[in-house]
Amino acid sequence: MPGTDGGLLDAAADLLLGGSCVGCARPGRLLCTACAALLPEDAQLAWPTPTPAGLVTPWAAAPYAGTVRALVLGHKEHRMLGLRPALARLLAQSVVAATADLVGRPLVLVPVPSRPATVRARGHDPMRAVTARAARLLRASGHAALARPLLRQRPGVLDQSGLDAGQRAANLAGSMHCPSPALGRLARRVPDARVVVCDDVLTTGATAREAQRALEAVGFPVVAVAAVAATRRRVPVRPASTGRTTDRVTD
Repeated sequence: MPGTDGGLLDAAADLLLGGSCVGCARPGRLLCTACAALLPEDAQLAWPTPTPAGLVTPWAAAPYAGTVRALVLGHKEHRMLGLRPALARLLAQSVVAATADLVGRPLVLVPVPSRPATVRARGHDPMRAVTARAARLLRASGHAALARPLLRQRPGVLDQSGLDAGQRAANLAGSMHCPSPALGRLARRVPDARVVVCDDVLTTGATAREAQRALEAVGFPVVAVAAVAATRRRVPVRPASTGRTTDRVTD
């Protein structure tokens, strides 16, 4: 029998839409209330190993596994747009953790761009949409946050699937740039902005580092990287820049 926590609504939705939870396969909502309650409520440092030289401090809300992995893939690859609120909440948690020392300062969340061909094939731009929603959540909780898609991919970037850390770095080197009209508008609106690079999954850190390079090349200081999730294998370390024990991500 359906439970009292939305079970009847879930059963009705399953009859009408044929949906099921990406976490537990329970018929009904794309993310049932039980699985939603198990999602993390904070974020952790997530240094990749090896760490790209000069990478700012990266944060992630969860390991890229289980329900969180299913959320990312369902939204990105299968247009399960109902998963966007949960992903935005996880990203917002990473931003809050990443900018804890910048309370009251205006933040600009810049999503890592997808290749135009990939956006056309998917029919949506997942990271751009999740970042925009995360910024709205942050504003609702009192943070001065804007989402701005400042970055563009140059032609010639290969799909990253199957590439190791060195290959990813070589593939992405010089691959992103910032169109000047967008920069001018942002500079006029938020002259003292602090920029956070946002991504869905942090793996080797090559994508985040290239986004950071492109933004800093035009004078925008990047203070952190915030991700929904990070690849999982971890070894305890104490980064010199923070003095805090954390987990170093390896692939």
